[in-house]
Parts: sequence; C-alpha cells; structure tokens
Amino acid sequence: MGFSEDPELQPLLLGLFLSMYLVTVLGNMLIILAVTSDSHLHTPMYFFLCSLSLADVGFTSTTVPKLMVAILTHSTVISYAGCLIQMSFSIIFGCMDDLLLTVMAYDRFVAICHPLHYQVIMNSHRCGYLLLLSFVATLLDSLLYNSMVLEITCFKGVEISNFFCDPTQLLNLTCSETLSSDIVTYIVSIIYGFLPMSGILFSYYKIVSSILRVPSPGGRYKAFSTCGSHLTVVCLFYGTGLGVYLSSAFSLSAGKVALASLVYMMVTPMLNPFIYSLRNRDIKRAMCVFFRKTVLSRSLYHTFRLGEKRQQT
Repeated sequence: MGFSEDPELQPLLLGLFLSMYLVTVLGNMLIILAVTSDSHLHTPMYFFLCSLSLADVGFTSTTVPKLMVAILTHSTVISYAGCLIQMSFSIIFGCMDDLLLTVMAYDRFVAICHPLHYQVIMNSHRCGYLLLLSFVATLLDSLLYNSMVLEITCFKGVEISNFFCDPTQLLNLTCSETLSSDIVTYIVSIIYGFLPMSGILFSYYKIVSSILRVPSPGGRYKAFSTCGSHLTVVCLFYGTGLGVYLSSAFSLSAGKVALASLVYMMVTPMLNPFIYSLRNRDIKRAMCVFFRKTVLSRSLYHTFRLGEKRQQT
C-alpha cells in the first residue's frame, strides 16, 4: 500500500527516501573501508561494527530501492516470488542487525567490566563463533516464516498494509486459523526481540555501574554520552520493530505500522554511521588516513601518466 497516493507528495517522498538511502549506504561503506584498510582497527569491536554496517546496507537495500521504483512508476504491485525474496532477505538482515547489536553490547561489557580478561574472552575464534551463530539464527527465523507463508493458498490479488512484504502482514493473510501464526509471532518476538534487548540493557547496566566508579568527571561524561547515543538507537530499533511485530496486539493502524517500519528499517541504519564513526576518534583517524592515501595514490598515478606522455613526446 506504500505511504501515500497523493501525487503532490510523491516527489517529496522520493527525495526523502533517496537521500536517506544514499546517506545510509555511503556512511556504512565508509566505515567498512576505514576499518578494513587500517590494521589498528582489526579488533573484535570493529569486526562486529563492520558486520553491522554490512547488515545495515543489506537491510535497507531489500526494501528502499523497490519503494523508490514504486513511487516513480506509480505501481505498488509485487510478484509472489519477489515478495517471498524480499521478506526472506529483510528477515535475514534485520535479525543480523538485532543480534549484532546484542553481541556488540556484550563486547563492550567485557571490555569495560573485565578489561584484564578481554583478550582471552573475545579472541578471534569466539568472535567468529558469535558471528556464525547470529547468521544461523537469522536463517532459522527466515526459514520459519517462509515455511508458514508458503502454506497460504489464497495469496493472490491481496493488499499488504505496509511499504514492503512485512512477514507479520503476510501471516495475517492466511485463510486458515490465525492462532498458530499469532503464537509463532509472539515466540519469535520473545526470542529475537525481548531476550536480546534484555541482554543489551543488562550489559549497559553493568557498564554504567563500572563508569560510575571512574574518578575522572570528564571520563564519566564521555562514557555516558557514548552509551546514551547507543541506547537511543537501540531503543528506536527494538521499540519500533517490536511494535510492528506485535501490531495486532496493539491494534495499530496501517499508517502507524508503516511509519514504525520506516524508523527501524531506514532511520536507525542511517544513524549508526554517525554514532559509531563521528563519535569515535579511531574511526575518524582511519577515515582521514584512507582519504589521504586515496588522494595521494591518484596524484601519483596522474604524475606517472604525465611523465609517460612527456617521454613519448
């Protein structure tokens, strides 16, 4: 159903979504390039940050390009196969965002509360296992929803009350008893929503308790400022995401569901690069070094080409 059928609002919506998408993709790709190009940032914290940036790019890319095409062509039709593909990848990348935020909170908890054991606990093997476990969990969630949606037989010529193939909206289209789909939705919300959010809040509770014991007021202010911005994005992501998944229980209208989906699917991936890069001295330094190397290599290349041309003449 999209957002609005008003023709006067279509250019405004297109410009808004395009600018948000470009900021999200460019910001997250810059983080990936900066971390991979600087050997000093090859640590667990930045390893998970790179994974989060990659998941953010994939998360927005599954829905926003299709949404912009729908605005340009004035057609909100999507095929059955295209809908299943969009739903599958949105679940995979969305759950990866969900679980990676939890893993990053655990990483910060170990680094701040157990600094002497950090290298032993967060070794490269454990980081790989945590990433693999997160990926397997997202695949299981995607397979679960696909198996339930594929059982729907009257899935033709229907309207989805969102701007993408929302799995909860698809389950509401079933012609059979909805009790089983509601139970699955609530179980998934608990496993992939409330449990990770509880782990994040507990980690930051322990982090704040450790920060309060720091004697320096400046250090406490900097730590609280960073934790506050992180928790703001986490609350936006989990609050709107759980609101969408439990929309039937809260009786949210189609417009509110679409707006909440916009927040956790486009706004939070766009904010992550600003929070994790502009407020991080190491990332800013790595970006400056990366751009300096890029400009230097280009200038050397042009100088070399100019020297070759002079020799030929």
